[in-house]
Amino acid sequence: MARLFSPRPPPSEDLFYETYYSLSQQYPLLLLLLVIVLCALLALLAVAWATGRELASDPSFLTTVLCALGGFLLLLGLASREQRLQRWTRPLSGLVWAALLALGHGFLFTEGVVSAWDQVSFFLFVIFTVYAMLPLGMRDAVVAGLASSLSHLLVLGLYLGPQPDSRPALLPQLAANAVLFLSGNAVGAYHKALMERALRATFREALSSLHSRRRLDTEKKHQEHLLLSILPAYLAREMKAEIMARLQAGQGSRPESTNNFHSLYVKRHQGVSVLYADIVGFTRLASECSPKELVLMLNELFGKFDQIAKEHECMRIKILGDCYYCVSGLPLSLPDHAINCVRMGLDMCRAIRKLRAATGVDINMRVGVHSGSVLCGVIGLQKWQYDVWSHDVTLANHMEAGGVPGRVHITGATLALLAGAYAVEDAGTEHRDPYLRELGEPTYLVIDPRAKEEDEKGTAGGLLSSLEGPKLRPSLLMTRYLESWGAAKPFAHLSHVDSPVSTSTPLPEKALASFGPQWSLDRARSPRGLDDELDTGDAKFFQVIEQLNSQKQWKQSKDFNPLTLYFREKEMEKEYRLSALPAFKYYAACTFLVFLSNFIIQMLVTNRPPALAITYSVTFLLFLLLLFVCFSEHLTRCVLKGPKMLHWLPALSGLVATRPGLRVALGTATILLVFAMAITSLFFFPASLDCPFRTRNVSSMTFNLSWELPGSLPLISVPYSMHCCVLGFLSCSLFLHMSFELKLLLLLLWLVASCSIFLHSHAWLSDCLIARLYLGPLDSRPGVLKEPKLMGAMSFFIFFFTLLVLARQNEYYCRLDFLWKKKLRQEREETETMENLTRLLLENVLPAHVAPQFIGQNRRNEDLYHQSYECVCVLFASVPEFKEFYSESDINHEGLECLRLLNEIIADFDELLSKPKFSGVEKIKTICSTYMAATGLNATSGQDAQQDAERSCSHLGTMVEFAVALGSKLDIINKHSFNNFRLRVGLNHGPVVAGVIGAQKPQYDIWGNTVNVASRMESTGVLGKIQVTEETAWALQSLGYTCSRRGVIKVKGKGQLCTYFLNTDLTRTGPPSATLG
Repeated sequence: MARLFSPRPPPSEDLFYETYYSLSQQYPLLLLLLVIVLCALLALLAVAWATGRELASDPSFLTTVLCALGGFLLLLGLASREQRLQRWTRPLSGLVWAALLALGHGFLFTEGVVSAWDQVSFFLFVIFTVYAMLPLGMRDAVVAGLASSLSHLLVLGLYLGPQPDSRPALLPQLAANAVLFLSGNAVGAYHKALMERALRATFREALSSLHSRRRLDTEKKHQEHLLLSILPAYLAREMKAEIMARLQAGQGSRPESTNNFHSLYVKRHQGVSVLYADIVGFTRLASECSPKELVLMLNELFGKFDQIAKEHECMRIKILGDCYYCVSGLPLSLPDHAINCVRMGLDMCRAIRKLRAATGVDINMRVGVHSGSVLCGVIGLQKWQYDVWSHDVTLANHMEAGGVPGRVHITGATLALLAGAYAVEDAGTEHRDPYLRELGEPTYLVIDPRAKEEDEKGTAGGLLSSLEGPKLRPSLLMTRYLESWGAAKPFAHLSHVDSPVSTSTPLPEKALASFGPQWSLDRARSPRGLDDELDTGDAKFFQVIEQLNSQKQWKQSKDFNPLTLYFREKEMEKEYRLSALPAFKYYAACTFLVFLSNFIIQMLVTNRPPALAITYSVTFLLFLLLLFVCFSEHLTRCVLKGPKMLHWLPALSGLVATRPGLRVALGTATILLVFAMAITSLFFFPASLDCPFRTRNVSSMTFNLSWELPGSLPLISVPYSMHCCVLGFLSCSLFLHMSFELKLLLLLLWLVASCSIFLHSHAWLSDCLIARLYLGPLDSRPGVLKEPKLMGAMSFFIFFFTLLVLARQNEYYCRLDFLWKKKLRQEREETETMENLTRLLLENVLPAHVAPQFIGQNRRNEDLYHQSYECVCVLFASVPEFKEFYSESDINHEGLECLRLLNEIIADFDELLSKPKFSGVEKIKTICSTYMAATGLNATSGQDAQQDAERSCSHLGTMVEFAVALGSKLDIINKHSFNNFRLRVGLNHGPVVAGVIGAQKPQYDIWGNTVNVASRMESTGVLGKIQVTEETAWALQSLGYTCSRRGVIKVKGKGQLCTYFLNTDLTRTGPPSATLG
């Protein structure tokens, strides 16, 4: 309660809120003008004419009303244009208030005797509308409301004070007027505070919703880019649905399926060409590079290749170490797919020749191309990578391995599709690998028509570079040269997708101009922070403000019924009506203050009869009981110290806040109590009161009536009962969240009851008062403005329609606030889902500890991500027998069913990664039926070097257990598929370099001699065995594992190596085995 009335800066300090506040208050201001004009024109003139008064004989009344009409019509014309109203909001509001105040004082001194109760209801109307309808800040409204109150009290006090006849009753009446005005100011201020809080809450919800939408759009763009960095567009939708199903089933888990197989996203495409390319000499060069140089070199090289692939309509499939392969003819068929691949191969060779000529580094490019058909898609559950499989893919791979450095090696199938576009020469047999030799098909080398000319230029360039400066090491020289290629960084697109500056557009001048010229001034004078806010916003924000404009509530809305304001969705309507209302207790407390005001007024203007005091006492107790129920939660500490039988009392407050039916009953009872007590004094006039108007006996044209009848209530209490009824009307406005139809029912009931009492059953009291004031014949009665029952009825109607319109507006904003909160909650949930989806997508490309480097507000894409590790265990696990199992025939849908089984194998392997004990295992990639993983990648740089060997290599045990678990999974698959696949595993540990490369399809990978040796351990291994190097065997020995010495074997690229087999059937307990010696 206290903070509602605490001073706060006006809303105009916030430029956005000022615009919203101005727009939302424009409609009440116009409505106020219309109400004043219509009431002045129709009500006053019509009532005067209907009651038989001669308007021509009363020029003061006619002049006052006509001047008021002219003045308010002029104000209505000034305020009719939106831009003018927004520009001159405060001056126009001041003019309306001044005109109302002048009209009220004019009515005071029009048509006869001036009394202390004159125009109190009209001034109450002015006070209330200052708070509820004029677009003024709280401070301005309080000043205007108090000024209106004081002006009435001072004018009547100064005018009636010197008159001796009015002195005895003047002070009580002025005191009653003061109580009425204070109550009106309190009700108006409370209503304004509630509305401002509702408006500001709605505004904040709308602004939050806008930011949430922008964030949601950003996340959707992230997803789109991330999906397209992993998958082609035609697979992205299906895979996204798969991830969403996983999120709904639980993060990282597989959704329940109606069959026993994992989803397979593989399709067959015919008429494609596959290119494999390998950088000859790169392994030796990489061994001389620092981690940063290696990652930069790979990113620049493959970034350049990606650019060439894009130029020639090729799709990069995967990067395997320093091997690059792509396909032309996917996802859409291309008639020139063979030419595209050959052109790309020639351009790759040309780029490497230029690099070699410029740096003098001895590297070259070996390219193989074959045309045919492929199965393409994604297998497994984690680390999705788009891949291709088929015998034709295998042949293309061997075409690269059996090719010539610096040349493009093609098959006869590709040559047939070139249609003479390039000259070729026979490749011979000396470079063929065993697979090609066994195949026996002729192959060809493409002749590059520009090779000779470029070689001459490249040689000259190389000679020039060799003369520049001191001799640099090859890796550094090559790195510096490659930086000039300017390849994009991985995930660089995320930086401008997420940037609010780039995603927004400057505010259109037309949009600013529509809100008036003061926008330019406010923007020029605003602090830099606000200017930044404007610069990062867009026209959508102003569209949201327009949607919140209260004028829009009468128009068609997709969320509301335009007539009833009910939500179109029944579930939303039910949720709104059942929503909790913690502020209900404050509504009841303010209504109690209105009740106290009525009580004080009655005590001031009556003789305080015992029956009236008893009635108020009973009602007072009922109110106290109601407030106790509403505020019982604040008595928790006191109640808990008392008997246990009273511990349930604090829960009453929660019941009131959460039970709509109970709130409606208590709210209705509270308002009806105020209504009833406002007119109670009318029923305590004694039966012996001698008044000819009581029995409609008006045959005597004159009568003598004393000012105050002994033993009865004074007649001046009659108009004050009407004023108390007006306060009863105002008490309805205190219940801001009460439904419009209930307010309509209560206001209509009270309007009918009040008019029936004051115009029919107790109209004689008003007649008696008028007769006492004028002490003359009936035909000398005063004008409409001085007759209590007529002015009371007009006040009732004016307040009825005014409060009805405000109730409609309150209902609209309460529902709008609920709607925005619900939408914001839904958008936040959707955003959270999208963020989780983005995280899963990124973790499908990057390890969990690397992903934060590329997402979030603090990410930096200026530098390539690279990390060196001293001790990483690398695993290669393959199912070599799958190559023999794989076949392409009509029975297995050209190999599709074989890939379905491979998908089951890889997916079951991936499921192991979700187990807590394998949380340190990171899947790197799959290469056909080979599974690559590593442990030790989540350690910080340099951490391993600072620890002892046993601790730094403790994750080797995790990798061994993972390898054993892979074998167990494969045994289960064998059992269900009636196969006899065996696993061949190679392990090695040591230093590696990790990094993210590739802008088109960013890929996390690890490089180093450790990786190469681990791959050789698998390829030279034995089925059903885990082969390790001697160093790894000794490390495993320290962890309690036993190994058997295999002996010295020849390893390609490494010479002779002594290797061991891990005894996986033994436990880690017991002393080290002697077989390792």
